[in-house]
Order: sequence, then structure tokens, then C-alpha cells
Amino acid sequence: MIDINLIRTNRELVKENIRKKFKEDRLLIVDEVYDLDIKFREAKKEADDLRSEKNKLSSEIGSLMREGKKEEAESVKERIGQMSSKIEELEKVEEALEPQIRELMYKIPNIIDESVPIGKDDSENVENEKFGDPVVPSYEIPYHADILEKINGLDKESAGRTSGNGFYYLMGDAARLHSAMLSYARDFMIDKGFTYCIPPFMIRADVVNGVMSFEEMDAMMYKIENEDLYLIGTSEHSMIGKFKGQIIDEKSLPLTLTSYSPCFRKEVGSHGIEERGIYRVHQFEKQEMVVLCDEKEGMDWYNKMWQYTVEFFRSLDIPVRTLECCSGDLADLKQKSCDVEAWSPRQQKYFEVGSCSILGDAQARRLSIRSKGESGTKYVTTLNNTVLATPRGLIALIENNYQEDGSIKVPEALRPYMGGKEVIR
Repeated sequence: MIDINLIRTNRELVKENIRKKFKEDRLLIVDEVYDLDIKFREAKKEADDLRSEKNKLSSEIGSLMREGKKEEAESVKERIGQMSSKIEELEKVEEALEPQIRELMYKIPNIIDESVPIGKDDSENVENEKFGDPVVPSYEIPYHADILEKINGLDKESAGRTSGNGFYYLMGDAARLHSAMLSYARDFMIDKGFTYCIPPFMIRADVVNGVMSFEEMDAMMYKIENEDLYLIGTSEHSMIGKFKGQIIDEKSLPLTLTSYSPCFRKEVGSHGIEERGIYRVHQFEKQEMVVLCDEKEGMDWYNKMWQYTVEFFRSLDIPVRTLECCSGDLADLKQKSCDVEAWSPRQQKYFEVGSCSILGDAQARRLSIRSKGESGTKYVTTLNNTVLATPRGLIALIENNYQEDGSIKVPEALRPYMGGKEVIR
């Protein structure tokens, strides 16, 4: 949620930002907020003025009574009664307008960073940099589901019986490799100085509304029936929610956290659920990094965070690239975002394995997360980034470490988590 002062002082900037995101249908919302805000502030000012006048008159009643001016005192009491009624009316106007304004403000996209390329959708995202050589071996690399089935590592048929399409069983060494990657990702981030955390896997609606737009929530989140609870789509949701309504000592910033969680997503829309493989599924596991910091440090942390993900995948012998998300591909709360994509030697192209985002104070405003220091209180800046999301990370690993004889080389960094095993056959 942006600062409403931007709408009060520079509506055209807010509208131009909406045009850059190709969401012209929301332009009228800016004017609607502007008009409602004027009514709200007029009602508030009138009520405040009446309260001040009422307090002055109230202090006069005692003096008038002591002076024997009972009629004048009664007249003042009558005026005070009229003021009280008017104040009550104005308070009702404020109470009615405030949630209307807030609901509309939620629909206005965050102001994007000036470095974001302008484009309508993800087809216009821009490649930044490649890390590692994208090798295509001389031998054929099978589809990832076939590789996993060969080592008795994947059972989607049974998952279809128990849970339906979009679920899976990982078995044996494949399951162990999956867990090894997550354990390594955890320790990798702890070594970077991040505090490890396991958050709640369900959150309330007010937290959901604080961390994402309604459109995202509707497309992603599973709601628990008859409960004010949603299954999280990523641990970022719980981790940012942890600080809801809190005032953080400025000296303790930045807060650097890395969190593990299972993630649950509807995956509604054009992408759909993958029938055979495990690239797009309803349930997966993830190691995330979350940072709360001062606005001035935000972009420095953004660059550190995506670089950590690149370093993580390169340590597993996986070539990657970074892709700058264009304006039309940014979610409403994001100022800037880049995807980390892993090389697929089978498809001879890159695919998304993580995303790094800076959101400015948009989430902090929604959830009232502030810092306090010598200069007073202010909203913090929030960032999030994927360290590892499996099974996508698992797919990248087995394709890039698949050998001609059908075995999978275990990268050196993972061997301590695999009992020293070097190869999966």
C-alpha cells in the first residue's frame, strides 16, 4: 500500500505508475480515493474543531455557576449537547469512509523502481547475467519424471489415489536428495548470518491481506473451511506477519531471517498443474530468506539476496541466469523483482527456480510494522527471496548432474547430507 500523501500531492505520478503496469482499469481508483480522502479529512477537521470548542465551553460552565449565571450556564450546556451530537455524526462519517479508502488503496500498485524495464508481461522480462556454462551433453537426458522413476524415486500414481493431480510421493534416494538440498540451503543461509526459523504454516486473513494483493490470494491460497486461517503459499507470509503491529528498535535492523516451510498453492490459471512431472504442483517445500531493514539499505540487500541464490545453485554445479521482471510482470506490492532461472540441458533453456523482490514499505504499511530511532518512527522496508524451492531445485539438480550411464552425480556440497554418497544409481 502506497503512502496516501502521494495521492494528495501527486496524483499524476501514481497514475503514470499504473499505466507503466498496464492496469489502466485502476486509474479511476486514484481519483475516487482522492475525493473520499477530502471528505474524510473535512469531517475529521470539523470534528476536531468542535471538540476543541466543546472543551473550552465545558471549562466555562463552572465559572458561570459560581457567578450565579445559571441561565447562561444552561445555554452553554445546550450548545455543548448540540456539538456532541454533531461530533457523533462526523465520527460516523469518518468510520464509514476510512475502510472504503483503505480497501481502494489496497488496489493501487506500489510505485515501481525507476530501473524496472517497461513491458506488458513475462515475455518482456530482460536477461541480466548468466553464471556458469549452460552445457548440453552429447547423450540424451530423459524427462525428469522418467529419471526419478528409474531410481524408484517418484510415485505420482499413488498420490493421485490419495490426493489427486498435482501431488506426488518422493521415495528412497530421491527423497533423501530432496531433503539434503533443503538442509544444505538452511546451513548455507545460516553461514551467511541469517537466523533460522520455522514459522506457522497457517495464517489469518488480516496477515494474508497484509502481505499480498487480493488477486494473488484468490489465485494462490487454500482457505481452511469454517476457520479464519489460510495455508501459506510461502514462508514469507508468516515471517512478515510475525512483525505485525510491532515497533522495532532501529538499532536491531536489519533483521535477516531464513525460514523453512511446506508451501501450498492452488496454481489456478493458464499454467495449470503438470500431469506427469513435478515442476508445477500443489505442494512443495522451500527455504526462504526475508529481510527487514531501513529504506536506505533496501537496494543493497536486494542485490545481496539474489546473489546468494546464484551462489547456492552454482555450488551444486547448476548454471543459472538472472532475469529482470518487467513492469507488467510485477505483483502489486513489488517495487522491483528478478527471477533466478536454472539451466535445463534437456530442454536447452532456462526455467524459474526462485524470485527476489523488494517491496519498499508496502507490506509494512498494511501490517503497521515500524522502526523507532533518534529521528522518530517510520515504516521498515521488506524484502524476500527464494533460496531453494523443491522439487524445482531437484529437477535442476538431477538434469545437470545426470550421467550417460543413467546415474546421478551427487554434488560435493550435498554429500555430507547423503551419508557420503557420491552417486545415485
